[in-house]
Amino acid sequence: MSTPTATLSPIDQQLYALLSSATPATIAGVILRMQAIDQLLPPGDGLKWFNRLYLMVTQEVDLHPPGGAWQNPAWLTRLDVVFADFYFNAVSSFLSSAALPSAWSALFEKRYDSGIDRIQFALAGMNAHINHDLALALLQTDAELNVVPTAGSPEYADYQSINELLNNVMPAELTMLATDTLGVLAQDTGKIGRLLAFWNICRARELAWDFANHLRSLPGPAREAALCIQDGTTGALGRAILATA
Repeated sequence: MSTPTATLSPIDQQLYALLSSATPATIAGVILRMQAIDQLLPPGDGLKWFNRLYLMVTQEVDLHPPGGAWQNPAWLTRLDVVFADFYFNAVSSFLSSAALPSAWSALFEKRYDSGIDRIQFALAGMNAHINHDLALALLQTDAELNVVPTAGSPEYADYQSINELLNNVMPAELTMLATDTLGVLAQDTGKIGRLLAFWNICRARELAWDFANHLRSLPGPAREAALCIQDGTTGALGRAILATA
């Protein structure tokens, strides 16, 4: 009997094998896995550019905590690991033809489209990951550590600090994606400003925090309905990002 991944390309078979190994338990492990994915995927694969941006952002969070330290490093570290696992699971589900959220299929269905810029793939992935996954990662982390963060909590302060860090580094990180290995502009860098005006990462993270609090108060059927609506909206937004001229 053939496996669900028997028809995958050799690269995707290697990617699936990589993602089927033990789940990283630390930020260092998450970074190593993202680096392995980056090395595996070719430049013509749109997933590479989301993974590259996510890798750069994760390294920034790991290396530059505000004031040299987070207020609740255990919570933040666990959130980063849980959050990354949602991404790894989305890729694994796609490769094995399992059910996939619309938020992620928006990226995967255009994965090899040569008419889409790398920065569009990067932001479409960020859109899927933050708008669809982050609220769920927050709820899982809070449940595991038995905390319910409030607006004045150390957890929320750390969350806001990441927002500030991302707001500072995102334009530069996207500009790096828009240049080739020799530092020559390879894409329309004016598109970076247009995309960031259209989709704001800090605003998306704020909405994810609020959505997690909303989901926390909902019973099962209402929660599933809210997640379904959010997934559809996120998928539509991802397709709009990928269609931006």
